[in-house]
Amino acid sequence: MAEPARAFDAARLVNRATARLRAYDPGHDLPSLRRRFGAAIAELGSNENPLGPSPRALAAMRAALPNTCRYPDPRGVALKGALAERLGVTPDRIALGNGSHELLMLLAQCFADAGHSVAFSEFCFAVFPLAAAAAGAPAIRVPALSRRHRGAPLGHDLAAIAAALRPDTRLVYLANPNNPTGTWFADAALEAFMAAVPPEVLVVVDEAYHEYVTVPGLSTALKLAGRYPNLIVTRTFSKAYALAGLRVGYLVAHPTVVAVLERLRESFNVNLVALAGAEAALGDGAWLAKVRAFNQAEREWLRNGLRARGYHCLPSQANFLLCVLRHDAAPLEHRLVERGVIVRPVAGYGLPRALRISVGSRAENRRLLRALP
Repeated sequence: MAEPARAFDAARLVNRATARLRAYDPGHDLPSLRRRFGAAIAELGSNENPLGPSPRALAAMRAALPNTCRYPDPRGVALKGALAERLGVTPDRIALGNGSHELLMLLAQCFADAGHSVAFSEFCFAVFPLAAAAAGAPAIRVPALSRRHRGAPLGHDLAAIAAALRPDTRLVYLANPNNPTGTWFADAALEAFMAAVPPEVLVVVDEAYHEYVTVPGLSTALKLAGRYPNLIVTRTFSKAYALAGLRVGYLVAHPTVVAVLERLRESFNVNLVALAGAEAALGDGAWLAKVRAFNQAEREWLRNGLRARGYHCLPSQANFLLCVLRHDAAPLEHRLVERGVIVRPVAGYGLPRALRISVGSRAENRRLLRALP
């Protein structure tokens, strides 16, 4: 008698790298929560810009909509040109991505594998270990700075990362400022790090929150790009430019790095409306200045409000605060959700006693403070 056939399960067929991965966890079912709470919801879990896109960007996107029957420019020439002029680089040093997430993943796919390791810090952006795992690369997770460190508690320990590199290390991922901690390291610290890293190790500095930075001593890793061809800088239009729903990011790197990425990059990875919106947003300096000033003031207002209620937050140069509790954060997070206030649990980052709280509008921030015990 023939044995019954096993039910088909594609999970048995995946490669080794994919077998170790888990699907992305968004934290909450936001569409359901929006239906439940309506306009009363306070969405403070995704580090979005509550002021919204630049009016110029909105106008450019509306103008682009009738042309969506056409494919977008696969090379993104106009946006690359605008970026090149703004950043003082040549267009062949720029790659565009479906958000910076795609570019961070592409870098590992192109340069890392089972024989070439990837290094990153503890409590780093979740995409860094994901990129290494998807490429099947060994991961070097370096302990973060101590909670007692005065400058950047829980932030990147650059000296320890440099010391942890192995002969097979091909990529280092850094974030400045870092998500989810909000911490940062100064230009001088990055310069010392680059001097200590072998030239065949690619150093990726993710500057997703660059536009929010106001602290002295921190500008951009791009200042070092001319001296270090192994330095790569990634940025996004999702945060300060408020185009998160369009998914557009970019990186600046040596032309040979960009040329390698082009071999694997999807042909039309940035859509037509996103290209138009990003180019227009980039040209609206007044709106970006307004966003930066609002975030700086509102972040401090929110931090003071949390402190007055007995909550401790790490210093931040991003558009969020990491609130560190004395106990497991899950009960407080659940309480907030039941009151229509959505924050981001970060237990998955290794921080079960912390919540990441985005800087929202004043009304949203007041709702959060009222909902706290």
